Amino acid sequence: MTSLFEDLEFRGLVHQISDPSLARALDEEEICVYVGFDPTAASLHVGHLLQVCMIRRLREAGHRPVVLVGGATGLIGDPGGKAEERALVTREEAASNVAAVSRQLAALLDIDSESDRGSRGLLVDNASWLGSLGAIDLLREVGKHFSVNQMVAKESVRQRLERPERGISFTEFSYMLLQAYDFLHLFDAFGCRLQIGASDQWGNITMGIELIRRQRGEQVWGMTTPLVLKSDGTKFGKTEQGTVWLDKSRTSPYQLYQFFLRSEDSVVGAYLRYFTWLSHQEIEELEAATKQRPERREAQGVLARSVCAMVHGSAEAEGAERASSALFSGGLAELDEATLLEVFADAPSARIDRDRVLAGELGLVDALVLAGLARSRSEGRRTVLQGGAYLNNQREKDPDRIVTLSDLLQDRYLVLRKGRREYCLVRVD
Repeated sequence: MTSLFEDLEFRGLVHQISDPSLARALDEEEICVYVGFDPTAASLHVGHLLQVCMIRRLREAGHRPVVLVGGATGLIGDPGGKAEERALVTREEAASNVAAVSRQLAALLDIDSESDRGSRGLLVDNASWLGSLGAIDLLREVGKHFSVNQMVAKESVRQRLERPERGISFTEFSYMLLQAYDFLHLFDAFGCRLQIGASDQWGNITMGIELIRRQRGEQVWGMTTPLVLKSDGTKFGKTEQGTVWLDKSRTSPYQLYQFFLRSEDSVVGAYLRYFTWLSHQEIEELEAATKQRPERREAQGVLARSVCAMVHGSAEAEGAERASSALFSGGLAELDEATLLEVFADAPSARIDRDRVLAGELGLVDALVLAGLARSRSEGRRTVLQGGAYLNNQREKDPDRIVTLSDLLQDRYLVLRKGRREYCLVRVD
């Protein structure tokens, strides 16, 4: 039987551990483990998913999670992973973000507030203890235990100091002291002995480990996961259009589904390991299928469906899958108006007068020209005759085909396609 640590290693989730004894402890002990999320926005994004999955895996293995939302540290800003100073949010913005992110985490992880000390886990806000911590207390209880030399050597600080035109403010420089104190507080309050985070948190995590050793004489652990990158080396969760959010009012379930469905073959295997609960054998079979039949994109489909279901539920995932499959089938008529518009949100659009349809004056060739899919009627006719024209995803071979009211989706839309990838959503007003 595979141990927890062996499973984490198979999935590529172990980047660093502070002591080799953690591997055995994870398999033999019940550990209170914590992870922190700073509420820099009113929603988590897909870059946070790895830590959400890690907490779920550890809890399923019998460990007790404490999930921290940084109502206080979010007011300061972690310099890790940033080339320049973060813009400070107001206290009102921070409080609003804390509330929104806490609701998301409670739903994703099925945990409650600090008052619930059940096995499902705790959700805490570090403003409840850091907010009352005075500057003198911080300097005496935490600052005294670390040299500036130590702090400057941390990668997040060193990278900023290497850019003297940017530098680092004392505010962000002090962030690691606050996070170290968080670990100490959670050790005292709940017996937390393990902190997890992304690899760019390693310096902050080791500060907390050292503080507990010095202040309490106890051994605790840290473990980091790798940074999740796309095939082009850019940070996971960032796209040309912006961040991929977990709040469906910002990024819809369909858009989240599409984000993972478009995963490159070179990274889909790693994503299956990170974000799904598939067995080792199932993952290896999907990786083999990707190599043998890449055009089928089987692994991407499983990945997209699994992640969408985890974040938004099975019903939303099924709806997103139906909408996605409609792009490559004749099922567009089954989509409601909102979903249809969502599916073609990034496609070019055009408008055609409804009277032309009513009068029977709109031919398919004319529609292709009006939609910008053909430069002239002659080119449009060639496209149709060569089998490259589609109306509502149905191939049309008759260049004299007339568009009628019965062709309209939701009584006002046409989807025209040329070849495999050139779409246009036509609004008939």
